[in-house]
Amino acid sequence: MQSQKLGRLEPVDPREVWKNGEAAGFTPWLAREENLVLLSDTIGLELELEAQEKNVGPFRADILCRDTGSNTWVLIENQLAKTDHSHLGQLLTYAAGLKAVTIVWIADRFTDEHRAALDWLNDVTAEEINFFGLEVELWRIGESPAAPKFNVVSSPNDWTKAISSAAEGEVTETKALQQEYWAALRELLIDRKGPLRPQKPRPQHWTNFAVGRAYFGIHASVNSQAGFIEVGVDCLGPDAKPHFYLLQQEKEEIEKEVGYALDWEELPNRKQSRVSVRKNGVDPNDKANWPAQHEWLADKLEGIYRAFSPRIKELNAADLAPPEDADA
Repeated sequence: MQSQKLGRLEPVDPREVWKNGEAAGFTPWLAREENLVLLSDTIGLELELEAQEKNVGPFRADILCRDTGSNTWVLIENQLAKTDHSHLGQLLTYAAGLKAVTIVWIADRFTDEHRAALDWLNDVTAEEINFFGLEVELWRIGESPAAPKFNVVSSPNDWTKAISSAAEGEVTETKALQQEYWAALRELLIDRKGPLRPQKPRPQHWTNFAVGRAYFGIHASVNSQAGFIEVGVDCLGPDAKPHFYLLQQEKEEIEKEVGYALDWEELPNRKQSRVSVRKNGVDPNDKANWPAQHEWLADKLEGIYRAFSPRIKELNAADLAPPEDADA
C-alpha cells in the first residue's frame, strides 16, 4: 500500500507577516471579527470589539473589547517581541484604573519572570481582575498561507479564586449543590457540541451564556422553593426597552421557530426586560431527576440561542418607530 505523503509544519517569524509592526500590522489584523473569534476560542470568552488604540489613563490600550458573557471590559496589549517591564507596568495601570477587567497580554515570547508575574497577579487580585498571557505563533506547510496559533502561558485560576471568594463567607450545602448542578449541565452541553460556550460552574441559582453582543445574555436558573427551572434571554443596558420591543415584533416567528410559547416580560419598572420559558413542578434538589432537567435546559438553551442570537446581532434601537401619539 502506497503511503500518503504528508507536509511538514514550518514556523514563520511574525515580523515577516506583520512587517508594519504592532500598531499598523498586528493590531488591525487581530481587531477583525474572524481573528477575535480565534482569540475568543483560545481564552474562552465572547469578545466584541469596542475600540482600537483606546485611551486608558495615561496609556493607550491596543484593543478594547467587551466580554459579552459578563458585560465586562477586556483590554488587549500586543507586543511582537519578547515581553518587557514597560508593558507589564502598563497592564498594572489598566488594572488599577478599572473595577472589573480581563487583561490579555500577547507577545512573541514570554520571559520566565513575566510569566511568573502574571501567575502571581492571578493569585492575589480580586475575582473581578484577570490576566492572560499568550504567545502568538505562525505556521505554514510548504507554500501555504501562514496560520496563526495562540498558546496560553498564563491564565486565571478560576477554581482558586472561587474557593478564595467562598472562604470569605459560609459555604452552605445549598451553594455546593448548585455548583454541582451547573457542573453537570456544563458537561452535557460540552458533550452535545452545540453553539453555547458554557461558563465555569458557580455556587449560585443561575448560570449565564453569551449571545454574541454586549448588554444581552441567556440565562438558566433554578428555584427550589417554587419548584421550577427556567431559560431566558435578558435585554440590558440603555436600549433594553427598544431592543425588547423590536424582538417582540417578531414574537410569532420566534415562537414558531423554537416550537413553544414564550413569556415576554417588559418589566416596566426595571431597566431590563426578558423573554423566558419555564418548567414547573420539578425539584432541582432531586439528583435522580437531574438528567431529565438538564436535557430540558439544554434543549431550550440551544433552541433559544439559535432563534435569538442572529436577531440580537442585527438589532438597532433607532429602527423602533415612535408611537403615533408621541406628541401627546
